[in-house]
Amino acid sequence: MGMTMSEKILARAAGRDSVEPGEIVEVAVDLVMTNDITAPLSIREFKKTGLERVFDPQKVVLVPDHFVPAKDIKSAEQAKIMREFAHEQGTLYFEVGRAGIEHVVLPENGLTLPGQVIIGADSHSCTYGAFNAFSTGMGSTDIAAAMALGTTWVRVPPSIKYVYTGTLPEDIGGKDLILHTIGLVGVDGALSAAMEFTGPVIEKLPVDDRIEMANMAIEAGAKTGIFPFDDMTRDWLAQYGDKPYEPVFSDDDATYQEVVEIDVTNLKPVVALPHLPSNTHAAEDIKDMVIQQVVIGSCTNGRISDLREVAKILKGQQVHPEVRCIVIPGSQEVAKEATKEGLTDIFLDAGAIFSTSTCGPCLGGYMGVLAEGERCVSTTNRNFRGRMGHRNAEIILAGPQVAAASAILGRVASPNQLPVAVGD
Repeated sequence: MGMTMSEKILARAAGRDSVEPGEIVEVAVDLVMTNDITAPLSIREFKKTGLERVFDPQKVVLVPDHFVPAKDIKSAEQAKIMREFAHEQGTLYFEVGRAGIEHVVLPENGLTLPGQVIIGADSHSCTYGAFNAFSTGMGSTDIAAAMALGTTWVRVPPSIKYVYTGTLPEDIGGKDLILHTIGLVGVDGALSAAMEFTGPVIEKLPVDDRIEMANMAIEAGAKTGIFPFDDMTRDWLAQYGDKPYEPVFSDDDATYQEVVEIDVTNLKPVVALPHLPSNTHAAEDIKDMVIQQVVIGSCTNGRISDLREVAKILKGQQVHPEVRCIVIPGSQEVAKEATKEGLTDIFLDAGAIFSTSTCGPCLGGYMGVLAEGERCVSTTNRNFRGRMGHRNAEIILAGPQVAAASAILGRVASPNQLPVAVGD
């Protein structure tokens, strides 16, 4: 019997010819990642093992990104713990000013490759499935064990195949596709499964858009999201290194828990209203929903391609006088490229702020926390109650184009609702 991509990766990592959904297998890990929130607990648990060294310092990555540059003493202490551990162990470590958000930084540095098993102490570690890897989030204690042993246990997930058909409209990106999908299946529609994204639309979808989709697989309850390897993947990876890798492909006779076909021909820019990513609507159908803030960035939409889309809309325009627009590059490299291309000037001229690379407001950390009753359009990945600040604040999830248009109009809006042509 054939296997899916996820099953093949796990079988290979377990040293087996095959695995089946539901089996619990011990697999070798290719990369273990943790951040300034989760690392201190992982480090404490690692030290309890009595081992002096991590299994392979070149396969353990520590990235301070949630509360840095440190917003308070406690944040500074968290970052200090991981910094000292990284220096002691000689692990890969990305410091403030030379890094950024973990799920942007790791691919930029050529660390996330096809066929790998990648685990991270962050729920959005499923991001790396965009590169044909099996990647998933785990708790800090599991990460500690993996840092010590180089292995972890995984319950082999069933796979659900999502086949995207039709013609993708020009104003639709990966964020719209994944929000639309979550709206169709619900926040538990792929519970503990591997979402396998396929179809003729996916074959033409840029890798940055695939990253957005894999990143939010967790919002449908999935263990991971994964894409087929193709020439587009190969070309993207070639920009960031030349390490060898072994892609995997699903067999024609692989077994799926379900196959879901989604025609995207008539899809319009999507938003997810409070307080679930599944509460999706066409942006243009939302009337008179006034906002006080827009956040553009995060591990979902903080790449240079996202900032270019925003700049096209903000160029020559002004952010609404009653809106705070915060643009956050996903990494130092993204910030440098945005400055080189003149995008930073466009943001500043429009009345937006261009921030340091940080997760910041996405988890209600800082750099854009909401007060009671405030409403924010955000390119982040979660809009749960209290996620970005006060419990009675509201978050509307959107792609970068909708976020930029909303910043200008001061309400939830689609780019086609702007009164003048974009860029004029």
